[in-house]
Amino acid sequence: MKKVMFMAMMLVASATAFAGDSDGLKAILKAKTYADAEQLLKQNLSGLADNAEKAKAYNHLLDLVMKKVNDETTIMTENQLSVQMGQADKQKPYDTLGLGDAICQSIDAAIECNKYDQLPNAKGKVAPKFAEKNAQRVWANRVHLVNIGQEAARNGNDAGVLKYWGAFLDSDDNPLFAAMDHTPEQGYIGQVAFFAGRYAYQAKEMDRANKYFDIAMKDPEQKKEALNFKLYAMRSMLKTKDDTLKYINNLKEVYAQDPENDAVIDGLYQAYEGLKMKDEQKSLLEGILAKNPNNFIALADMGIMHIGQNDYPAAISYLRKAIAVKGDNPSVLYYLGTSLCIVAQDEKTTEADKKAMYKEAVEVYDKCKQLDPNKEQINWGYNRYNAYYNVYGAEAPETKAAEADYKK
Repeated sequence: MKKVMFMAMMLVASATAFAGDSDGLKAILKAKTYADAEQLLKQNLSGLADNAEKAKAYNHLLDLVMKKVNDETTIMTENQLSVQMGQADKQKPYDTLGLGDAICQSIDAAIECNKYDQLPNAKGKVAPKFAEKNAQRVWANRVHLVNIGQEAARNGNDAGVLKYWGAFLDSDDNPLFAAMDHTPEQGYIGQVAFFAGRYAYQAKEMDRANKYFDIAMKDPEQKKEALNFKLYAMRSMLKTKDDTLKYINNLKEVYAQDPENDAVIDGLYQAYEGLKMKDEQKSLLEGILAKNPNNFIALADMGIMHIGQNDYPAAISYLRKAIAVKGDNPSVLYYLGTSLCIVAQDEKTTEADKKAMYKEAVEVYDKCKQLDPNKEQINWGYNRYNAYYNVYGAEAPETKAAEADYKK
């Protein structure tokens, strides 16, 4: 009797070990189109037997969508060959957006398949079956999303730009593709990320915008521009004091990593200014100048800070130093010229000093005009005329010309 019972138990165990696919998985695997398989998968996912079945279901979904990807990319390849062979008239039309959508779907399906493929199966073991193959076939087609997103941008399809460039960028660091060769894309991923960040900002999707700007900042050629736009985007979203305090904390983190970045320094200075945090503002600038006495932004901001305190002699000192470091900033030149004129008007200033200051102001304003002739950055017109008036007199041709410039 014991032997019979033992054999019966063996039969039950064998039946369990070699049980076929669940009904839910069978239904999914019978689907012939991506849409049908996707709908069935959503309906049956929670009822599938285990992680292995879920991985198998998503792999089938990927197989179906890859047919669309392969069909369209085959036409693209044939078109390229026909051009190379001088047979451009044999170009075949292909579904660009359809290809983009299919690649996005393939990325999603592959990632979901891998999620379950990396989990323990019914026996408690992790034995991935699909990862390597799926990584290779999906990775090979991701690059098409760059051109498809660019075409969407040309056609004014902002949502399409975010969809295709977003899928390209969001999948780049997914563990499924860790073993793939990322080298070729390093030449352009920073640029794609920068522009994707701008589109995300326009769509008011700030989390995505910041993520893409951070990717762009890893590219030395995009770093400065991406950071500047990221700071601009962050500033534009400030509505409350708490928002500004969070912005300041974000800037502090960036500053700790990149203490020589002028955009971050000026951003912190302006944020402190907005909240009237004068002590923090002064401490920031003094700390920077203690490390680097020739930091242009710190010198310029320190000069402007002293203007706000009506301490024009100190402002002149800092602004002169700033211009000695970098003399092509119209705004800083304007502030120096204005400070010189104000001190020159003080009754305590000697006549010799007045004349020297007005003459220096004329030179400064002339440089300001040269750099910003249409007054797009700073309206230097009246102050320049006033300096000429005090140097040459009301009727001098130089003063009349300055007056004409002021009234343009």
